[in-house]
Amino acid sequence: MFALVASIASLPTVCLFVGAAMGWVQPWAALGIACLTILVAAACVAVVRRDQRLLSFVVRKLASDEPQDASAVVAEPIVLETLGRELDYLARRVAPRAALVEQLRRADALILERLPDPLIVLAGDGAVRRANAAARSTYGDDMAAVLRHPGLRGAIERTFASGAVQTAELTLPAPVERDVQASVVPMDPPLADGGRAIVVLSDRTRERMVERMRADFVANVSHELRTPLTSLIGFIETLRGPAADDPPAQQRFLAIMAEQGARMNRLIDDLLSLSRIELIEHQLPSEAMDLKELIGRLVAAFEPRLLQRNARVDVQFEDGLPEIVGDPDQIAQVVQNLLDNAMKYGGEGGTIGLKVERPPPGGRWPNRPGLTIVVTDRGAGIPREHIPRLTERFYRVDKGRSRAVGGTGLGLAIVKHIVNRHRGQLSIESEVGVGTTVGVWLPLTQPSAGTKAA
Repeated sequence: MFALVASIASLPTVCLFVGAAMGWVQPWAALGIACLTILVAAACVAVVRRDQRLLSFVVRKLASDEPQDASAVVAEPIVLETLGRELDYLARRVAPRAALVEQLRRADALILERLPDPLIVLAGDGAVRRANAAARSTYGDDMAAVLRHPGLRGAIERTFASGAVQTAELTLPAPVERDVQASVVPMDPPLADGGRAIVVLSDRTRERMVERMRADFVANVSHELRTPLTSLIGFIETLRGPAADDPPAQQRFLAIMAEQGARMNRLIDDLLSLSRIELIEHQLPSEAMDLKELIGRLVAAFEPRLLQRNARVDVQFEDGLPEIVGDPDQIAQVVQNLLDNAMKYGGEGGTIGLKVERPPPGGRWPNRPGLTIVVTDRGAGIPREHIPRLTERFYRVDKGRSRAVGGTGLGLAIVKHIVNRHRGQLSIESEVGVGTTVGVWLPLTQPSAGTKAA
């Protein structure tokens, strides 16, 4: 600092003496100006030294741990005012950068939160730092259990050990079976919140389901279609040959062919319906619906068929039933299939019971708010050993009788998958010679996807 001031003061002095020597300036004028310049430089040096001493004093006082006397610190307002201006200048320069950093941090958090796939940020010890909305809604309280899955845990350990991206194929059994592809991505350097790895869980249930359905379709449908197709081919050959000139035989054979064609049509419709339900079984419904109004319309639509069989439906609704959250079309399909089974296997001239109510506490139903739909018939009943397999595809207790009444063997399988999608519960009770009771429990509100169904 002193060298700088001296150089600034000496520069005009040297110029003046050079000018005097060259005759440009009078000697007495050059001497006077030189003396004035030296005095000004000396004054500048004194001011600078004073400010330096005061600034050092203030800094030492502020940095010390001893109690400070406010008057000692503010005794020199000039120094403090200068220091304040400098600090204010620095703050103005830092403020835009701090705002930019905060904006980038918020953008990072928003991007993670809005990603459609579940994403979990892990610390170096495997603890969860944060999870986005998709992870919270999909897994809920089961997130810790998912991270403890042996396949995913192994991928996380390999990522921390190698510093490379690791993947794993997982099958999560609850609340409904899911096929998930997990990718563990290391973060080096760590994220702002200390995250050292990101776990991305991509649901592959739909793709795996499509693959399994293709295999099931070929195996099951080829078997179920073989019988009606064989019948149709045989009748066609008969109509073209021996019965070509026999009108009564033609009418009888055409009626059987129409029946077999209708059976194949019902089978294909049920298979397509089951496939659609299975594809969205892991997606929770969200629409509010009134069971009383829906069931009233369905029972009215069954009246013509009930009259043909001389049967009736005894409908009972509990007073003040609340709405439930569900898919109206699928719930209608559940009630239709249960009424259809009760009508087919309940015998001629019987009464079908249909009751909708709040289940009493402490029973076999889940201990949560819900409604039950119970359908009862007075048919021949089902032997106990068959009941656990009734919801399997194409399973029939009496195959001949089932085909005779137009059954496809898919009705209760469809009911089971719809109830699973609604996080409900299905119950089948039967006694030979007494009848069969099928009950469906549905929750009033849908739990998070991570909540296990009862």
